[in-house]
Amino acid sequence: MSTPADSDPSGPGSSGNPGSHRPAWLAALGRRRWIAALVVLALVVAAGVAVFSLSRGSKEAQPAATQTQSPSETPTPTPTPTPSETPPPAPAPPPPPAPIPDLPAAPMNILVIGSDIRGGTPARDAAAHTAATGEPQDQRADTLMVVHVPADRRNLYLISINRDTWVDIPSVGGAKINSALQYGGIDLQTATVQQLLGITIDHTLMLDFGGFKILVDGLGGIDVNVPIPFQASVETQHVFPQGMNHLDGQAALEFSRERYAFSDGDFQRVRDQQIMLRAILARLTAGGALNDVNAVRSLVDFASCCLTVDRGFDPVQAAILAYSLRNLDVNAIGGMTLPTAGSGFIAGQSVLFPDYGGIAAVGAALREGRIGDFARP
Repeated sequence: MSTPADSDPSGPGSSGNPGSHRPAWLAALGRRRWIAALVVLALVVAAGVAVFSLSRGSKEAQPAATQTQSPSETPTPTPTPTPSETPPPAPAPPPPPAPIPDLPAAPMNILVIGSDIRGGTPARDAAAHTAATGEPQDQRADTLMVVHVPADRRNLYLISINRDTWVDIPSVGGAKINSALQYGGIDLQTATVQQLLGITIDHTLMLDFGGFKILVDGLGGIDVNVPIPFQASVETQHVFPQGMNHLDGQAALEFSRERYAFSDGDFQRVRDQQIMLRAILARLTAGGALNDVNAVRSLVDFASCCLTVDRGFDPVQAAILAYSLRNLDVNAIGGMTLPTAGSGFIAGQSVLFPDYGGIAAVGAALREGRIGDFARP
């Protein structure tokens, strides 16, 4: 993850072959015999030197008798063994990795954006263009989720915001909340969420469809417990039976995007997106992988292929945050959807009206460390 200049989002490209880069953190998770284990980051030392014995057994030291030998024949002398060469010294082990510092014991809010950009342009490039020129780009926030990280880092709270929620976007006016990304990139999308909830967003992460598939495939797939069976209405129309499913990147994307298969549409979709994020966190923390400093650094390096981040979230900060979650209890992760006050139409658009009283209560709970009263496992 590279720091953008002049507040432009940045990050390496989201294209590539996930199979060609198997990061070290991959196998660290595989110690628990996951189906597609992550590549372990360990030292392998193999050295072997063949050494001749300087003294052989008594039978070996004497000449071998044959049926054609006569008693008067002089025994064939045994060649003097040649001492073996001195083996080379074993290479010195590498120095231990530098420790990763702990984060200060303070809560943190992280905004996660899933861009719906199409046509092969990475979301980071479109957002950077908007930030530099002010020109809108054809991308909106398909996913909007505030991840609240408490000071003790032992659990997380996921607050999903329905993308059709009608809000006031700073300097734009009334619009669906997901269009803030189109008009002003991740900076405007972040400012809109902060204004709605009355909170501070400490960091913002954005991922587009292609980057999401790369990350899931890089993990070897994800095990997801599907609550409602359905068939996707997009792309491959993957069939999801109820219960545990092992999903590759394409199937995971279709699971996270689907809304038409459900009677409550986007509401089930945001619940499924939270299920997906829990599954990813479970894979990343399995087997104590985040206790391994090298694995954490390798994870951050791998994820940089696909993520767009705010300018204050450099690789060092990302590694510190990942390491701070090493004691995360994935079963304690709470989730909720920001309350709305019904649906309707504005300017021909189907929208959800915000429940400002309920939203204010959620914002206060986030500021005061009481969000567990609303977002439950």
